Amino acid sequence: MNFASDNAYGALPEIWTALQAADRGAELGYGNDAITQRLAARFAGLFEREVTVFSVLTGTAANALALACLTPPYGAVLCHKDSHIMTSECGAPEFYSGAKLIGLDGADGKLTPECIAEGLEGLDGSVHSVQPRAVSLSQASELGTVYSCHELAAIGELVHARGLKLHMDGARFANAMAHLPCTPAEATWKCGVDVLSFGVTKAGALAAEAVVFFDSTLAGEFEYRRKRGGHLASKMRFVSAQLEAMLEGDLWRRSAAHANSLAMRIADSLKQLADIEIAAPVETNMVFLRMPVKEAARLRAGGAEFHDWIAPKDGKVVARIATAFATSEEDVAKFIALAKG
Repeated sequence: MNFASDNAYGALPEIWTALQAADRGAELGYGNDAITQRLAARFAGLFEREVTVFSVLTGTAANALALACLTPPYGAVLCHKDSHIMTSECGAPEFYSGAKLIGLDGADGKLTPECIAEGLEGLDGSVHSVQPRAVSLSQASELGTVYSCHELAAIGELVHARGLKLHMDGARFANAMAHLPCTPAEATWKCGVDVLSFGVTKAGALAAEAVVFFDSTLAGEFEYRRKRGGHLASKMRFVSAQLEAMLEGDLWRRSAAHANSLAMRIADSLKQLADIEIAAPVETNMVFLRMPVKEAARLRAGGAEFHDWIAPKDGKVVARIATAFATSEEDVAKFIALAKG
């Protein structure tokens, strides 16, 4: 029962089919192939407007290179203190941009206009401080929570009113969209998002992410930064083929909906247990359980794999249970039965 991460499993059958199809014959390299060249039109259809799209292999590269296009080296990017770019990318956003990340507090892993405004206080243009240039938010957040379109629009309004740009880390954008009752356009550029790191690896690709610029004037440096950073794959068609396959028939969102539904099933089944508490709203594919350390050890001894998200305190730990596109109904049923003793 592997609930350690939505990266734990391999790739969807459709991805392997797409890779095999891309392996026929010869194609130009470095993104000049037919598959990569038609991605812009594919994403334009998804987001209902013209976009500039770049394929990359990792989410870290997508975030770091996108942010590098939004801020100069003396700039600052405001983000949640627990965001992936802040805690889990080994300083890559700061390395590629030269800018400073400023971590902000926010309930349930999310930013608000109020906390962003507070974070901007004191950054008034003085030569002695970094200059705010962008805000980055994670959709879904590291706690699996989702910004509503209303919340996004309020943040977008503030960000642009302050002359900043808005980046969205969409490593789990598929899971967020499987939860939201709106279109991808309504959840991104119509709310003020300037650039999106569009992730599909967690949704079932092998290794593929896209950087989607809704404001194409911001994309001018990206191809040079991607090459200089070593992220321009010579056989880019194999990356782009995965993105195209995930867009076909809404596969990206359907696979995420499967993971979301299983997480909700776990949460609904365990919420009445005396020793286990649901520690965060369950809106995507992650369930955070607060339980005694001994109970976590019992679950692991029974065959369940998961990460401790918050270190033990007062004899209890917060563990993350992450479902994935390939998580089985049987594993979920077995885990629920195990938790119920």
